[in-house]
Amino acid sequence: MAKAMKIAIVDDEQDMRQSISQWLALSGFDTESFATAEEAMKRIGADYPGVVISDVRMPGMDGLTFLKRLMSQDSALPVIIITGHGDVPMAVEAMRVGAFDFLEKPFNPDQMTELAKRATQRRRLALDARALRRDLSGGTQIMGKLIGASPAMERLREDILDLGQADGHVLIDGETGTGKTLAAHALHAVGARASKPFVLVHCAAYPDDEMGVKLFEGNPDGGVLPLVEQARGGTLCLEDIEALSPSVQARILTFINDQGSPAETRIVAVSNLQEQGKTCEDALRPDLFYRLAAMRITLPPLRQRGEDILQLFNRFAGDFAEEYGCDAPEVGAQEAAQLLQAPWPGNVRQLINVAERAVLQSRRGSGTIASLLMAESETVDPVMTTEGKPLKEYVEAFERMLIDNTMRRHKGSISAVMDELCLPRRTLNEKMAKYGLQRSDYL
Repeated sequence: MAKAMKIAIVDDEQDMRQSISQWLALSGFDTESFATAEEAMKRIGADYPGVVISDVRMPGMDGLTFLKRLMSQDSALPVIIITGHGDVPMAVEAMRVGAFDFLEKPFNPDQMTELAKRATQRRRLALDARALRRDLSGGTQIMGKLIGASPAMERLREDILDLGQADGHVLIDGETGTGKTLAAHALHAVGARASKPFVLVHCAAYPDDEMGVKLFEGNPDGGVLPLVEQARGGTLCLEDIEALSPSVQARILTFINDQGSPAETRIVAVSNLQEQGKTCEDALRPDLFYRLAAMRITLPPLRQRGEDILQLFNRFAGDFAEEYGCDAPEVGAQEAAQLLQAPWPGNVRQLINVAERAVLQSRRGSGTIASLLMAESETVDPVMTTEGKPLKEYVEAFERMLIDNTMRRHKGSISAVMDELCLPRRTLNEKMAKYGLQRSDYL
């Protein structure tokens, strides 16, 4: 049996709170009451398991301001506003801001119950869908490799989850080293075809005639099925699709058309032309391009991912330190700024190389991250970025990295972290919440 949804009742009049609470309790709802919006805000978070009924006229924070605060933290939270007689303009404004509905005093209790039932039903569906997305994003090993809390990475994971549930073919592009093939694997892993084959084809690895044979003919005498047959029902990932000749492109288009809709086998095309100043549209025949690009994912370059750079560096350096049997290098404020400001033309792949070499340098007790960045590209100034950021972003990124490193070193011991960073418990908790750090991840 589904757990009863909560209803938060917010009204400065005690009699009104009690009467609404008693009536809804008789209808099977689990209610809680608050005399002020300020008090309610302390209890109602982004994933509040229920709905809100609030008076519009209250001392302190009024109902409209309260509604705006709630919408800013969770726009899917149903809020029912209670208005007085003649407050039609206020009710209209509440609906514009995002209220689920409004009740005008004096209202029929049965009408309120019906509204509450519809609101809780919508809330349950929203929370179930949100939980499903979280399970998908965190429930596969591949999605777990798409590390980062930047807006660009949040959008990427959302795009993958959205398109993973669709049937259409997908084009993935972006600069070299951004993780396009990893995104293709993730797209397959979160979709309905996850239990079916994922066949990766490096289109630039074979001459034109051999590529056509491998894709569509195979080797019947040797018992080797064509690649399109190996991928049947699953995903056929064509990496470097721009390398295919016009004749093979024509056969790919025929294969797509013959499947009809929805396609039995999904094609995910990966293009590596972006960093060359060209586009996949230039390299493919138009009818094939538009069939593939109906759904499109573009991987963000590392320089646009902010503090993800430090998070990734720490992760890679920690992995290499474990592999080489030594401690990971400590990153100071100046080195953190250099990592954040570097242009990263090779993106994540380049960052992995720098992290490994930093570990090897640290093991020998010599070298700096700045020297590694300079060695990576003699023609690019390692401490100059092509996209400047406010000082506040650098400070916050370094602060997050410092807390993350200290938590890892002390294996989640809050008291040890408090002592080392000279932070009171409340401040440390607030900063960990701000940066999305959870103690359970370090135990």
